[in-house]
Amino acid sequence: MSIIRPALYVVATPIGNLGDMSQRAREVLAAVDRVAAEDTRHSGRLLSHFGIATPLMSLHEHNEAQRTETILARLAAGEAVALISDAGTPLISDPGFVLVRAVRAAGFAVLAVPGPSALVAALSIAGLPTDRFVFEGFLPAKAGARRTRLEAVAREPRTLVFYESPRRVADTLAVMIDVFGTEREAVLARELTKQHESVTSGDLAVLRAAWLGDAEAQRGEVVLVVAGAPDERGAELDAESRRVLDVLRKALPVKQAAALAAQITGAKKNALYQYALKVARDE
Repeated sequence: MSIIRPALYVVATPIGNLGDMSQRAREVLAAVDRVAAEDTRHSGRLLSHFGIATPLMSLHEHNEAQRTETILARLAAGEAVALISDAGTPLISDPGFVLVRAVRAAGFAVLAVPGPSALVAALSIAGLPTDRFVFEGFLPAKAGARRTRLEAVAREPRTLVFYESPRRVADTLAVMIDVFGTEREAVLARELTKQHESVTSGDLAVLRAAWLGDAEAQRGEVVLVVAGAPDERGAELDAESRRVLDVLRKALPVKQAAALAAQITGAKKNALYQYALKVARDE
């Protein structure tokens, strides 16, 4: 295969099923002078599977700045280098941004070899709106920061996509229920394209119950796709429901005020809660 030199190729690799490795990706990885990989042991096995013997070098979050200088030197010497991540498309919640930006700034060609991405794969099968969406990547590991981030997107009308560690899925879903409400529609996609792939859909409460009820499923790569909030939260509430909530929220925390207002007025607790959040942010 004839490739451009010097150039950096950003190459997508399978997220699970090795059959998803494209012919072009195989040809590029075999033809470049060096492959920069997040984990050389993992990627070494992948290249070996396809009979590719191109030398590997590591590039991960801890050495990206140093490796960027090395790769720039190789490009200056006329080489072609490929960048891959452990799985999927590089830079999507993976290292590579520093490198790509530096290579472009130095005037070298940066070429995409597109392919698998857990983000796109999950969106394509979730059955939620895909014309506009927001990718949040991994939420913060600390509980307080995670809640703050979810509260910041509670009113976002576009579909939300998150990556999550299986160790934190139950806790994350609990916070989502608290912040978004139990009725928010969502999809949990696990181990996409792999042997034990599973996709669960329903509201957030259904997803959490299903996750906690299946110990065998509580492992593997997870993508959470969550429906966006309606553009006008509170529009479904009548004037009396809003008035009662406005009185209660001045004396109580938002969650308690919404719950009590729901008991008094018969309005939906989730709608009241989201309306209260909207009013509080607009004040």
